[in-house]
Amino acid sequence: MLEITWLGHGTFQFRLESGEVILFDPWVEGNPSYPKGHKLSRLDAVLITHGHFDHIHDAVPLAKKFAPKVVAIFETCAWLESKGVRNTMPMNKGGSQQVGSVRVSMTHAVHSCGIQDGDRIVYGGEASGYVVELPDQRAVYFAGDTNVFSDMQLIAELYRPELAFLPIGDLFTMGPREAAAACRLLQAKKIIPMHFGTFPPLTGTPAKLAELIRDLPGAAVWPLDIGKPVAW
Repeated sequence: MLEITWLGHGTFQFRLESGEVILFDPWVEGNPSYPKGHKLSRLDAVLITHGHFDHIHDAVPLAKKFAPKVVAIFETCAWLESKGVRNTMPMNKGGSQQVGSVRVSMTHAVHSCGIQDGDRIVYGGEASGYVVELPDQRAVYFAGDTNVFSDMQLIAELYRPELAFLPIGDLFTMGPREAAAACRLLQAKKIIPMHFGTFPPLTGTPAKLAELIRDLPGAAVWPLDIGKPVAW
């Protein structure tokens, strides 16, 4: 069993049966969607898809507080190390590594990856996604910020994820139309929408995505409530 908690925008918490806690794209401070009262009491690993503020904002303070393993593309890890983060686990697309009790593979994403460092933007490598293979052999695809791309079909063939986290907000990522195409390529059984509604321009909705894939057999949109854990 995997416990999933949406912490708003593109930030998610996984709690494994072992008790291990994995945090994706940590944005806590200043996140208008972050659930009030949610406390992070344990953190074993942080997975960062790219360096934009709304995905990396709290990586440094959380890493210093909990000393988790921090996974990101090579250049982003180098930047984090320059800020005093230890226990980085740099990788690149196509690579896999063991992170605690899960196996993590880095996938492609179609997005940018500049890191705001003071008054300048520095090179953060490329945006990425992840496939996380759980101890029970199930696989989860966490797309990060991306547009649809045809090689999502390869992700399906290589890893066969049963659950996919896809951005649907539009403007800075794909919207429901593009996300529906992604669903057809990935063939995942459940799709958790993310990166929508945080700000007015992020207009995509889970209902619209569900409407666009209603003819896709075996696939269901699974909208989460922010701060409410669910079991998968």
